[in-house]
Amino acid sequence: MPTLSPLDQLDAGRFDTPAILKKLASSSRQLAELKGIAASIPNQGILINTLGLQEAKDSSEIENIVTTHDELFKDDVLPESFANPAAKEVLRYRQAQRLGFDLVQQTGLITNNHIIQIQTELEQNNAGFRKLSGTALKNGSGQTVYTPPQDPAEILALMGDLERFINDADRFPADPLIKMALIHHQFESIHPFYDGNGRTGRILNVLYLVKEGLLDVPVLYLSNHIVRTKTDYYRLLQTVREQDAWEEWVLYMLECVEQAAGQTITTIHAIKSALFDYKHRIRAGFKFYSQDLINNLFTHPYTKIEYVQRDLKVSRITATKYMDALAAEGFVEKRKMGRSNYYINLALNNILIGNR
Repeated sequence: MPTLSPLDQLDAGRFDTPAILKKLASSSRQLAELKGIAASIPNQGILINTLGLQEAKDSSEIENIVTTHDELFKDDVLPESFANPAAKEVLRYRQAQRLGFDLVQQTGLITNNHIIQIQTELEQNNAGFRKLSGTALKNGSGQTVYTPPQDPAEILALMGDLERFINDADRFPADPLIKMALIHHQFESIHPFYDGNGRTGRILNVLYLVKEGLLDVPVLYLSNHIVRTKTDYYRLLQTVREQDAWEEWVLYMLECVEQAAGQTITTIHAIKSALFDYKHRIRAGFKFYSQDLINNLFTHPYTKIEYVQRDLKVSRITATKYMDALAAEGFVEKRKMGRSNYYINLALNNILIGNR
């Protein structure tokens, strides 16, 4: 198996094939449309929170960390005593993505220090880059299919090269979407951490698009398409390592962007439509209508009285009265677990679980 080399040793011209340029054009159009529709939602936190949960769920599922929407949304609002271990792990993914987004906004960069912080948030450890040998990637039968770099010095050198490739636009004259595909493959092949490489790498995908200005907020959840094409994803990762088949990998990732952008556009349109429907009907039917209430209902698929108190700056009794009134009219569904009540935004929940 060939030794892993820095990405800038590739010939950028090899990606100027008719097939890649055609797919690049269509995926770029979809991504630009997504950026525009995302900007049309007044409160960006709604998308970051709800779509961030969706991406966290799908990316974790690739690593066989599986939870249901109900467990995930419930765990987002219920006390620790109801913790679901898989849901907790998925929620950490969202936190790690938020951390990364904040760092990109603050610095305009994606550094190795940032990547380590993201992985630390994800895995809740401070192990940093691998310092011990023995890491190998196995297939479903337990056979080793790929052995990433083992020498800590080589890992550091390769990650240093990757950091420069990510942040120096002049280092490799290719479209950012092509570079994103190359960066993802290189990161997964270096496999710099003991745990969390797959999920950290998928967080880096969307952060790189934000860094390059192709998105304003991290709302493109590529993992949904990867979950559905998981066999191709792993096969093509390996084909690059064994046969230098970079073009096939780039085409796969561009298709991933195009499909994911199209799906996310549909989801955002549906959220926007539901939000304005709730806004108009609640404003017409209830004196307690406020934009803060709408923001609360659409930032959390499941919400609770404490969130309503905090966001609307009202008492617990008042917040309960508001939510029970909305439940009586079918805007939300009230559920009880233990001593805790929570409220499900029925329209938003149906969109996120795919019942549109």
